[in-house]
Amino acid sequence: MTNQLEFRHLEYFLALAETLHYGKASERLYISQSALSQQIQRLELIVGQSLFERTNRKVALSHAGQLFKKVALNVRNQLHDSLENWNLALEEMEGIIRIGFVGSAMQEFLPPIIKQFGKRNPKIKFSLDEMNNTQQLTALQAQDLDIGFVRSNEVPSHLKCKQVYSENLCLVLPEQHSINKTNFEDMGQLSEERFILFPNQQSQMYYQQIVRLCQHYGFSPKISHRSIHGPTIFKLVESGMGISLVPKSLRDDTNYKVRFIELKDVPFTTSLYAIWDEKNPKTGLKRFRELLFES
Repeated sequence: MTNQLEFRHLEYFLALAETLHYGKASERLYISQSALSQQIQRLELIVGQSLFERTNRKVALSHAGQLFKKVALNVRNQLHDSLENWNLALEEMEGIIRIGFVGSAMQEFLPPIIKQFGKRNPKIKFSLDEMNNTQQLTALQAQDLDIGFVRSNEVPSHLKCKQVYSENLCLVLPEQHSINKTNFEDMGQLSEERFILFPNQQSQMYYQQIVRLCQHYGFSPKISHRSIHGPTIFKLVESGMGISLVPKSLRDDTNYKVRFIELKDVPFTTSLYAIWDEKNPKTGLKRFRELLFES
């Protein structure tokens, strides 16, 4: 069997196993749906098992498929790690740390830590990927990341989670809004406004903090638009599509016609959390965590 199995078969299988949708998987792989279907059928013939349960409505992994997914992930990760180690050896480097982060983490918190770590460990490289909370959790579980920085402390039990940073929220208003730093009293003044927020499904903890903040002042926010990117939020606010609340570190006073008001005297802040797998054996990751948690 193994002499017939090709690595591309595993890639095709994993794409479909992760999306459970032939259209989405084929787009990810840049092949047609019919070609993907043929390759999956070829793989099932090679392994002698049906890996997927197919109906007109959905695609699901069979029991054999669930077990095969673990095998395929192990093979992919082993190959990736071997090639990574080979490249590091060619460059005479000791290792690499793959870091995921939400955009706001790279504004103030992470850059000085990465710079300091680089000075102490010049033979360890970084691979940096901006991802939302959900994407980071998925990547950590697939061993595609070593450590992530998210705005949520709700993680699977096998992952470690620790708060590393806390900051105030900032109100974002159009430049010509009637509320300014001089006449702003509290969030209750904005109860009739439309809000542009991060999606609940992408950052549940952050989203609920905003909802609780508004409820503290006697109203529920009317949400008109959603975005996970600061620049998009600022452009929407600038265009009069609503107002927003963002972490202070995302503040940008120069590139948009918006007004920021830092909420200093409210019982709500937003926190950044580091998440990682304690079983990850990388020495470089251990050193990075030690620097990260230095008091």
